[in-house]
Amino acid sequence: MTKSIRLSLDAMGGDNAPQIIVDGAAQTKIRHPYVKFSFFGNKIKLLPLINSSEVLKGSDIVHTDEYIDANEKPSIAVRKGRNSSMGMAIQSVKSGKADAIVSAGNTGALMAMAKLFLRPIEGINRPAIAAYFPTITGESCMLDLGANIDCDAKNLVQFAFMGQAFANIVMGVDNPSISLLNIGEEEQKGLDYIKEASQILSNLKSQINYSGFIEGDKIAQGVSDVIIADGFSGNVSLKTAEGTALLVTSYLKKALSSSLSSKIGYLFAKKAINNFRLQMDPRKYNGAVFLGLNAVAVKSHGGTDAFGFANAICVAVDMVKYNFIHDLKNKISKINLSM
Repeated sequence: MTKSIRLSLDAMGGDNAPQIIVDGAAQTKIRHPYVKFSFFGNKIKLLPLINSSEVLKGSDIVHTDEYIDANEKPSIAVRKGRNSSMGMAIQSVKSGKADAIVSAGNTGALMAMAKLFLRPIEGINRPAIAAYFPTITGESCMLDLGANIDCDAKNLVQFAFMGQAFANIVMGVDNPSISLLNIGEEEQKGLDYIKEASQILSNLKSQINYSGFIEGDKIAQGVSDVIIADGFSGNVSLKTAEGTALLVTSYLKKALSSSLSSKIGYLFAKKAINNFRLQMDPRKYNGAVFLGLNAVAVKSHGGTDAFGFANAICVAVDMVKYNFIHDLKNKISKINLSM
């Protein structure tokens, strides 16, 4: 029997909260009946939504009128957001009342408050945002996706070891390959701190399966299990990939409706085309993890729908189920990261 898991949800975070938060939780509950939820937000808005769902009736609601605005600066959110839906949800994890926090709210505020309340794991200077990345061969992991715009070589090396642990524990890859995102694969190319990180990782090959540099066009080919980048480059890569996915599906839709013969062809290939759309759907890969903290914190896209938010919740479920934080701490403690 699967052990019960309790998740704290920032019910007021995101463009379409609280509706998609509740709907996403309901979808997750059907997939994982053993998961319990605590909703943090306006009880007047939440109660009728939750009571209208058979699977969510009886879920905990922790009332607060306060929430973090999408445009709120992280520094202000930290000072004023302790009693917000996001802040209270994070603190419930810190106190041990929940196993993880999931929010579709302000990314900077979520990272800032998660760092404040949950604290980085010993040996990690900066937590990083990591997420699944679809590839030709399956999935890879990429980090950092926006938490740390300015990085040095040591940050990239720490990201590499956190990514290695994520791929090993959550993705089930025995000896994940690690690559540094760069403008070329040659050793002499790239900024100094990227080349320095590469040299350090090359000297640590007994501890990590470092494969060298990777260019942007190779990411989707699945040549590496983990791609490491600073937050600026990683975020640009992610958003570009998401935009490309929408572009391709849009072109496909137009092509299939351009003529009578195309429409007839669609009827014969409908199942394959629908599978293609699912593989290209960014919502399927929604749910970025804040790696390097003492607890599980997952960030959903703010503009996602219930299906996408449910996938973000499922990322948190997997992290808790696989006992990720405990195993990550063990792995980090055995690694010599002194540089």
